[in-house]
Amino acid sequence: MENWQGKPYYSLSAYLQQKFHQKLYKVSLNAGMTCPNRDGTLGSRGCIFCSAGGSGDFAGDRTLPVTEQIDSQIAQIREKRPARKYIAYFQAYTNTYGPLSYLETVFSEAIRHPDVEAVSIATRPDCLGDDVLELLTSLNRRKPVWVELGLQTIHERTARYIRRGYPLSCFQDAVLRLHDCGLETVVHTILGLPGESDGDMLETIEYLNRLPVSGIKLQLLHVLKGTDLADDYEKGLFQVLDREHYISLLILCLEHLRPDIVIHRVTGDGPKKLLIAPLWSGAKRTVLNLLHQEMARRGAFQGRLWPGQNDKGV
Repeated sequence: MENWQGKPYYSLSAYLQQKFHQKLYKVSLNAGMTCPNRDGTLGSRGCIFCSAGGSGDFAGDRTLPVTEQIDSQIAQIREKRPARKYIAYFQAYTNTYGPLSYLETVFSEAIRHPDVEAVSIATRPDCLGDDVLELLTSLNRRKPVWVELGLQTIHERTARYIRRGYPLSCFQDAVLRLHDCGLETVVHTILGLPGESDGDMLETIEYLNRLPVSGIKLQLLHVLKGTDLADDYEKGLFQVLDREHYISLLILCLEHLRPDIVIHRVTGDGPKKLLIAPLWSGAKRTVLNLLHQEMARRGAFQGRLWPGQNDKGV
C-alpha cells in the first residue's frame, strides 16, 4: 500500500508539505458571526445537528480581537509542539455572513499576522455574493485563502431533514464561481446522516468527483446535547454508525474519491461535554490507527499515485 507522508491517502499534512514545505497548525477563530439559519432569515434553530456554538466549539473567544485569538492559541500549541507557522481558520457559524467592511477587517487582520501562512473560511454557499468573492479573490493574492462549504449531502430529502436551507444547485454554482476566482474549495460532508445508506453517501462522493473541489472533510455524524438531532436520537428515530461500519464506509469513500482531492479530515471528536453518541468517536487517535491498520490489511490504494509522487511513492 502506498504511504504518502505517513498516511495511506492524500492527507492535508502531505499537501501542506508540498505547498509550504513545512507543517502548519490550525488556529480556530470566532469572528462573532451568526447564520441565516439562526437569525430568522431562513430559520432560528440552526441545522438539526449544529450545537449552540455553531460548529465552533473549539474556536477562540469571540470577545477577543482576531490577533489576540491567534496569539493565544499559538502560545498553547507551542507549549506542546515545535510549531512555527499556522492556518487561521474562521470556524464558528457562517463566516461570510456579515457587512463587507467587517469581513475585510477580520480577514485582513488574520492575513497580516506574521505567523499565518493561509486563511481558511467556513461558510455557506448561499452567503457568497459577488462582493464577497471579489474580496476573497483580492485577499488570495496576498496569502492563500480556502473556502470551506458545508454540503453534508447531495440528497434533497436529507437536506430538508437537517434544515440545510439551500438547494444543491446553489452549492454547485458556488463551487464553480469560487473555482473561476482561483479560490480553493474544501467541502464538508457528513457520513451516517439519518436515512442515508452507504450507497447514498457514495453518491455524494461521486458527485464531488465531477466538480473542481480541492479538498474534503469526511465527518462522522455526532449527536450533541441541546440539538434537535439529539431529540430524534433519544426517541429512537435513528441509530448512529458503529466504529467498524464507519471505518469500512470511510475506506470505501476514500477509494472512490479523485486522487487529487486533499483529505482534510477522516473523523471528528465532538466536545466531550456535549457528545451523546457515538461515544467511541471520543478516542480519535484509536479510530485513526484502526483506519490505517484496516487499509493496510485490505491493501487499499495499492499502486495508486498521489499528486507529486513518482512510481516509487516519493
